[in-house]
Amino acid sequence: MKFALPAGIAALSLVALPALAGGLAEPAPEPAYVPTPAPAPVSADWTGFYAGGQLEYGMADAEGAGLDEEENGMLGGVFAGYRYDFGSYVLGAELDVNAADIDIDNVGTLESVYRLGVEAGYDAGPALIYATAGAAYASIDALGGGTLEDDGYYYGVGMDYAVTDTVTVGAELLRHEFEDFDGTGIDAGATTFGINAALRF
Repeated sequence: MKFALPAGIAALSLVALPALAGGLAEPAPEPAYVPTPAPAPVSADWTGFYAGGQLEYGMADAEGAGLDEEENGMLGGVFAGYRYDFGSYVLGAELDVNAADIDIDNVGTLESVYRLGVEAGYDAGPALIYATAGAAYASIDALGGGTLEDDGYYYGVGMDYAVTDTVTVGAELLRHEFEDFDGTGIDAGATTFGINAALRF
């Protein structure tokens, strides 16, 4: 009887040791890897209508009829247009309406500039790089009273960037030409650099 208790303890020890040893030897399972989803890319499709506003810095010049003037000032306005994305290139048309405030010595103050033109660009995904050209109309509040107005043309380059599928920002560099402005014998022009923001529909 006196040997029964030690023998029982020894037997229990022999049974428990393998289980305990096996539990200590097993490594803890590694946590499962959960990949972080990549952000959805901004749409590269430039097809559709758009409209927005712009702010421009302009340098106006006037030559002829004894004048050789250069002045600078600000322009600002709104625009709307339509583009069609063919894949690697984009075609479109746009109308711009701008108010201006550029005083030209011995001529007057440039009051407004309107533009209607076409665009042809390269679709670089979220960026659109384009060339543009078209018809321009300008109005000048002449010295001594009255208004001078005439048609001309413009050309330039620009780039738009899609911040989201519906919002774009951009920049544009344009040259405007008006020959023999309103029959005055003055050749007028303006170079503008502008920034813009628009909504796509």
